[in-house]
Amino acid sequence: MSQSAEKPQQKFQGQIQQAATDGHKVLLVKPLTFMNRSGECVQPLLRFFQVPPEDLVVVCDDMNLPLGRLRWRAGGSSGGQKGLADILQRLGTEQVPRLRVGIGRPPDQMDPVNWVLAKFRPDQRQQVQQSLASSADSVQVWVSKGLTEVMNRYNRLTET
Repeated sequence: MSQSAEKPQQKFQGQIQQAATDGHKVLLVKPLTFMNRSGECVQPLLRFFQVPPEDLVVVCDDMNLPLGRLRWRAGGSSGGQKGLADILQRLGTEQVPRLRVGIGRPPDQMDPVNWVLAKFRPDQRQQVQQSLASSADSVQVWVSKGLTEVMNRYNRLTET
């Protein structure tokens, strides 16, 4: 797949990079707000660029998925992911495609907040790198082939 990207800029309380893949223009956005206020970046950005929520994909971590597992969804609740919840609330819809990337459950007695913020262990790094590469590949499939294709291809591959 052909790819190109411009230099990142800071706008809308986020780091924004315009890119192209397979002839499709895309915006890569990393909110610079607190995670649970991600909608403060996403909502005005979508309004400015006139992007409907169904043309957005939110990539977020998920403790309910094993480390490295990917799961695409067309919409639904936030499942407790606070950044996603804020985006959905500010957009006024749950019909926002999302890619959930598994980080696994915290060990017994560990605070989930500390688990989410912790660095991956050295023995997990290869699996994390593979997951990130698969995530990026799946987003390219979403851009070029659509949500049904990416769900069929990646959700099936990651089910156990």
